[in-house]
Parts: sequence; C-alpha cells; structure tokens
Amino acid sequence: MKAQILAAAAGVFGLAAPAFAGPYVNIETNSGFSGGDYSATLLETHLGFEGPIGTKAGYYVQGGPAINLPDNGDSTTELSGKVGVSVAATDNLGFYGEVAAATTGEIDFDADLNVNVKAGVKYTF
Repeated sequence: MKAQILAAAAGVFGLAAPAFAGPYVNIETNSGFSGGDYSATLLETHLGFEGPIGTKAGYYVQGGPAINLPDNGDSTTELSGKVGVSVAATDNLGFYGEVAAATTGEIDFDADLNVNVKAGVKYTF
C-alpha cells in the first residue's frame, strides 16, 4: 500500500513515471491569501487514474467535486479536474506539466471554467 501511495504522489508531483497503472484518491486543499488576508479555500476530492507512457513517462487524470469555502460567503460545490504528465529525460532530470480546471459556480453545464497550467523541470542530485 505504501508503494502505491508513493507512486501516486510521484505522478502528481512530476517525479519518475509510476511502475504500475491504477486508480487512486486524491484529497487536496488550496487556500488563498492576499496581503495576509484570507480569501477562500478550495477542497478538492478527486478520483484518479495513473499509468506509464512507455518506460520514461507517466500520466494521471483525476476529477470530482470541489467545495469552495469563501471567507465571507456561502460555500458552493463545484467540479474540478487535472491532467498531468511527467517525463524522465535522464536519471536526474525530469519534466512535468499539468492542466487543471474548475467550474466557477454551482455545478452547471453552462458554468465558466477557471483553468490553470503548470509546467516545470526537476533536477535531483
């Protein structure tokens, strides 16, 4: 079980490609602050799937409900999801990327999406 948890974390954070494919659960909270003032927290509860792409890369896809908890307002339930890849260029150098999206109001097919893109390079010693 520990190996599966570590492999899921590795896939999410762009480490080496996972050695197996399979489902996982990811619960994540993100809180926002501006100038030291708290604005909101987003609690994402995702079901995901990850797996290898060849021998040097991996992918993950996850999604589910997200609860938006604003500082001075009513909470809303939204949908959020992420898709990511990681590629090991060498034993010490890896690249990763992620696209995340969340609705900006109650669950609704006409809702606007808040989209974020993340990319990075990781060098281990």
